[in-house]
Amino acid sequence: MAPKTKEKAKPSSPTDASPPSIEDLFTSLQRHCDPEKPNCDQAVKIADQILAITPGDEDALKCKVVALIKADKIDEALSTIKGLEGFPVDLQIYKAYCLYRQNMVQEALDCLKDLEKNSVVLQLESQIFYRLGKMDACIESCDKLRKFKIDSVDLKSNMIAALISAGRASEVQGLMDALRVKASDSFELAYNIGCSLIEMGKFADAEQQLLSARRIGQEALMEEEFAEDEIESELAPVTVQLAYARQLLGHPEEALEAYSEFINRNVANAPAHAVATNNLIALKGLKYVSDGLRKLERLMEKDGGSQQFQISGELNYRLSSRQKEALYCNRLLLLLHANRMDQARELVSSLQNMFPDSSTPVLLQAAVLVKENKAGKAEEILSHFADQFPDKSKPVLLALAQIAAAAGHFSTAAESLSKVTDIINMPATVATVVSLMEHSGNINGASSVLQSAIQWWKNSMSDEGGYLKMIMHEAASFELKNGREAEAAHLYEELIKGGGSVEALVGIVTTTAISDLEKAEAYEKRLRPLPGLKGINVESLERTAGAKRADGPLHIGKAEASEEAKAKAKSKKKRKRKPRYPKGYDLENPGPPPDPERWLPKRERSTYRPKRKDKRAAQVRGSQGAVARDKHEATSTSNSVQSSKAAATGVPKGGLQGAGGSKSRKKSRS
Repeated sequence: MAPKTKEKAKPSSPTDASPPSIEDLFTSLQRHCDPEKPNCDQAVKIADQILAITPGDEDALKCKVVALIKADKIDEALSTIKGLEGFPVDLQIYKAYCLYRQNMVQEALDCLKDLEKNSVVLQLESQIFYRLGKMDACIESCDKLRKFKIDSVDLKSNMIAALISAGRASEVQGLMDALRVKASDSFELAYNIGCSLIEMGKFADAEQQLLSARRIGQEALMEEEFAEDEIESELAPVTVQLAYARQLLGHPEEALEAYSEFINRNVANAPAHAVATNNLIALKGLKYVSDGLRKLERLMEKDGGSQQFQISGELNYRLSSRQKEALYCNRLLLLLHANRMDQARELVSSLQNMFPDSSTPVLLQAAVLVKENKAGKAEEILSHFADQFPDKSKPVLLALAQIAAAAGHFSTAAESLSKVTDIINMPATVATVVSLMEHSGNINGASSVLQSAIQWWKNSMSDEGGYLKMIMHEAASFELKNGREAEAAHLYEELIKGGGSVEALVGIVTTTAISDLEKAEAYEKRLRPLPGLKGINVESLERTAGAKRADGPLHIGKAEASEEAKAKAKSKKKRKRKPRYPKGYDLENPGPPPDPERWLPKRERSTYRPKRKDKRAAQVRGSQGAVARDKHEATSTSNSVQSSKAAATGVPKGGLQGAGGSKSRKKSRS
């Protein structure tokens, strides 16, 4: 008997295998979520398997959302969160972060309102405030973060950047000392400190700091094995900022070359490219208005169906509010200089909605109105804004004063300047306000401005520039010019008591000579006598009719000098030579005088008459040098030449008419 063969075992199907337990899935999920070597795609798949078994598991949901965010799948992460009804509160922070990444910053801020202010929430809140341009709120959130004692160099760098953007660069050094950080700790810190030095006007130090930041960044990126083009892209902000520092140091040609070279390299950093383009346009000025508009339009796109340009999506997401405002404002200024008034009006109306907390849109609106010869409307808008926002009124009041002065509204201009309290007592401002009030006829107001400035400088702790004496001298001259001798004398006396100069003594003597002669004589004695006046009798000098010529060494010297000069002049005179006459010329019987036009060409003489041309010679036709023997021969020659020309050019008779063709036809008809 043949032996029986064993039956082959059937392979088990996947459905027969038992599904992995929930514990195994969580173990695998934890392995794929390892911070050092994360596998985001596998983590999402395993999280979906867990959610299929236990829907609504918070840990699995959180791992899936975090894995999607780390994989840069922000849309899927946000859709996952929104697809859950009544999702856990823990996912609210992830929803806010996804909205922030999609540039929906206001919605992201709303999501954080009801959350507890822990370190994660405060850090995201500070970034949202920074993106919105609310720097004071950003700094406040950063100050709250300091209580958590987070030792993060990136966070500290963000706090310094917020201070700079808020216009508080002078506080950077104090914050660095409090945070115990140095500029060399990271590339971001070195770069931000360089920017703070630019804000404080220390341009040379800023240039050195930015060069150090570039070196630190290159070393760090090379250690992380970045490619050369990636390193250039990461360091693009430093390159542009270095060019800006060179521009501020008074080297515009070098800055222009650096901007142009950076733009031509087409580095993959859109914000740095936009800043370089904006600075290049500002540096070139108004010579290239059309070219500047074309360059800015490349950074913008049209807003839907309207013709209004707005910054493109990527730039709108990555540029700060201050940078976007600068781009829009420069475009508006170029439109004004290009006389594109319709586009300028449309843009200026939208700027007020884009930047409601800034004074720049209202200044540009006033510029548009002035361009349209509506100075009164511009003054009204600026005055209303200054009253509504007094903390932002300084540039607005200065612009209002300039517009009003140019329009001849001197009272409005003087009033506007008087409201700028931090410069009202400076000599230049005082002089401007006094001049404006003089033009408007307000002499008492001008005198009050001078007195107020004098009192302010008297109470001032320091007067290194000597402004008090300068203003008092001008005030005394002003009072004297307007017939107020008593006020002028009082000012001169104060100057003399404070160690006044000779000008003050002369001023008080001149002022009191009419009203108080004794006082004038008393102060006159303090003046130093002029040399050479001791032997002069003033009374006899007053009785003389006029000044006599003084006889003395000075006069004799002048006379001798004049005689020497005359002698030299005589010696320099040329001796007259006897005229030479032609041979045989008789002086006693010279005859008629010679023709005065004898040296002129004949055609320029008054007696010249040109010869008339022989009209018969013009009828002769033929080649050059030909001579007609008789009328018949000339006629036959002319006809033969015309026929040969027509044959050579291929034109039949009666076709094209050349020069002198009409005469030929008349002859042929005769």
